[in-house]
Amino acid sequence: MKNKNKTVWSHRVGRANSINFQRIGSSINIDKRLYNEDIFASIVHAQMLIKQKIIPKKDGIKIINGLKKIKKEIEKNKFKFREKFEDIHQNIEKRLFEIIGQSAGYLHTARSRNDQVVTDFKIWVKNASLDINKVLNLLTKSILKKAEKNIGTVMPGFTHLKNAQPISFAHYLLAYVEMLSRDKKRFLNNIELIDECPLGSAALAGTSFNIDRKFTSKKLGFKKPTGNSIDSVCDRDFAIDFLSAAATCAMHLSRLAEDFIIFNSEAFGFVEFNDKVLTGSSIMPQKRNPDPAELIRGKTAINYGKLSSMLTIMKGLPISYYKDLQDDKALVFDSYDTLKDTLSMAIELITNLNTKKNNMKSMAQKGYTTATDFADYLVKKKNLPFREAYITSSKLVNYAEKNKVRLDQLSIGEINKFIKKFDIDNIKIFDVVSSMNSKTSYGGTASKNIKKMIRKYKRETK
Repeated sequence: MKNKNKTVWSHRVGRANSINFQRIGSSINIDKRLYNEDIFASIVHAQMLIKQKIIPKKDGIKIINGLKKIKKEIEKNKFKFREKFEDIHQNIEKRLFEIIGQSAGYLHTARSRNDQVVTDFKIWVKNASLDINKVLNLLTKSILKKAEKNIGTVMPGFTHLKNAQPISFAHYLLAYVEMLSRDKKRFLNNIELIDECPLGSAALAGTSFNIDRKFTSKKLGFKKPTGNSIDSVCDRDFAIDFLSAAATCAMHLSRLAEDFIIFNSEAFGFVEFNDKVLTGSSIMPQKRNPDPAELIRGKTAINYGKLSSMLTIMKGLPISYYKDLQDDKALVFDSYDTLKDTLSMAIELITNLNTKKNNMKSMAQKGYTTATDFADYLVKKKNLPFREAYITSSKLVNYAEKNKVRLDQLSIGEINKFIKKFDIDNIKIFDVVSSMNSKTSYGGTASKNIKKMIRKYKRETK
């Protein structure tokens, strides 16, 4: 084959690019990850060209067989990727010429690298979104398994990192199940928005060939073709949506990791981890550090950075395709890899977590966490307006604090100084477990609620 080592535009741009520009301008070390999607889309494109009688059938069949051979070469690590040919598309096309000769020249009929790359990228992002959701399901199942064992484990719920009200540790964990559920919906929503095929938009204006875009869309797994050829080649909303969903998911994982770091500290002593997810210190022999949780927290910044970079690339681009868009894939690939690693670490953390139930309950009994229960009692049993009940409960807390006792340690006589006819049967309102299980409103922390929610989540994650 003539000019087999030259770029396809060498007849117009006569001189070879500088070595430095070849290095910087080449994306092959990044987008070779798209080889499967690129070959898949090229085979479907060739099938459409044959069906529409745009290219000779015999040449089309040679193209399809050649592409299948290239895929096997790549999978067996026998394919040589070359920076000279910039990207995965040109690397595959050049190899196709080597295998089948001039028939390879028919493949690029009625398409451009502009619509080719965005098609490949969309297919990849669809598959990556589904893959992330599979791992999210695994993490959810790990959390549910841990929650089932801690339905009756009482701990203080916090506002402003101050003891607020008694809650179940399982209820706390299920809060993250809700977050992960929203994350899954974001990725699924992105798949819905992405479900339009850009192939056939060519460089930006469409093509004069009698192509069948509905055929290629269906074959490639899309619902329909895109509606505007210009938007098709410059749209990267799907990449931004993926990066945004990944950043939000990473934020949720970071909050979980931060909680675990705090709960694992000597100041709290709520949880401990098995040695599988701990490290030590190079100088302090006693240390057992929750490094995976810290890595989860730290890596969130990477997901944030990729989203910010993509938005910055897009904000000033005139409509249509520009070389700036070459960097989109590295950002999305790195974000996907980072998030998947972070999710895997989160699963290991949950699996290797053990609760220190006595410490949790002891902490829940501090800070007068059942004061609201007393105010609620005054409303329900003494018919006081809540604001008056609130004031009475505040006075009781002030008294207990002054005398350095918990509310459940007060005598009936002491309580009757603030509200008449308070008897022994009502003293249970100051018990943290009773307080926890009294919150029976939908979504509340009562044990019977939690059991129902766990069953619900299990059905949703099958």
